Amino acid sequence: MGQKYSIGMAEFRVSDKPEDRLCIMGLGSCVGACLYDRENCVAGMAHILLPQSIPGQKNIFKFADTAVEALLEEMAKVGARKKNVIAKIAGGAKMFAGTDSLFDIGKRNVEAVKQVVQDLGIPLLGENTGGNRGRSITFHVQNGRLEVKTIGQECFVI
Repeated sequence: MGQKYSIGMAEFRVSDKPEDRLCIMGLGSCVGACLYDRENCVAGMAHILLPQSIPGQKNIFKFADTAVEALLEEMAKVGARKKNVIAKIAGGAKMFAGTDSLFDIGKRNVEAVKQVVQDLGIPLLGENTGGNRGRSITFHVQNGRLEVKTIGQECFVI
């Protein structure tokens, strides 16, 4: 029987057990970055809070510019190969109306994650970002399916 792992803020999880599921409950402006090696069935998920790292911060999984590459490295430890990896992302909502774009941290998080994924040469195959509602996501290790449940809407798969 597989495990369902809940990933908290600034945390990550990697699994190579097909029956496992990785999930984040209540994503707001944060981004759930999901990487998947399609040949070796290795999945990784990071719960990213901010776009850019801050000098002196020790938790690299808190920031888009450091978390995605670190997640890829953690996946490689259990057999993932970069050439097989694809990405899916969700989150990045604008949770506070009336704030200008400088404070739209959700948008900045999404842009930062996309940039890192592109810089690493990883295809971004699915995305559900933006809006102004929270989401919960579940990533299936068996096939890389990402289920997205947005408040007030039906669950769907990307």
